[in-house]
Amino acid sequence: MRNISVFVNDKKIRTEVPISQTLLDFLRSNGITSVKRGCESGECGACAVLIDDEPRASCITLTLQADGKEIKTVEALSTRQDLSELQKRFIEVGAIQCGYCTPALLLLAGHYLNTAVSPLEKDLREAISGVLCRCTGYVKPVEAIKKEIRLD
Repeated sequence: MRNISVFVNDKKIRTEVPISQTLLDFLRSNGITSVKRGCESGECGACAVLIDDEPRASCITLTLQADGKEIKTVEALSTRQDLSELQKRFIEVGAIQCGYCTPALLLLAGHYLNTAVSPLEKDLREAISGVLCRCTGYVKPVEAIKKEIRLD
């Protein structure tokens, strides 16, 4: 067991964790259930988080690796009072689908929109390509993101 201190969606958490615990298990045990368990090998992207503003697969990241860092999940996009504009666009165009990959798609799309200097469709597709959608693919999510950056 080791002591850690992390910021999860701007909330400081100090606790003791097993040295082999994944960040995915840590987040879910702390009530962050938007981070999904998928492949558990870093391939599907359902567990995507931002660690110090860099996309990472939480299923293959040890909690200890996040010690002292800032972790963001999809919950960081909205406030208690309202959804983000990107989340509203996903709802508007029907990009939610089954919902399993949606939190990761929203998080990575939001990260792309916040960091892209000149957003382009090919780049936004690349930004979300690490999240595998098993429903209908990326047509609706890309449409929602394009509406948010006015690429339609």
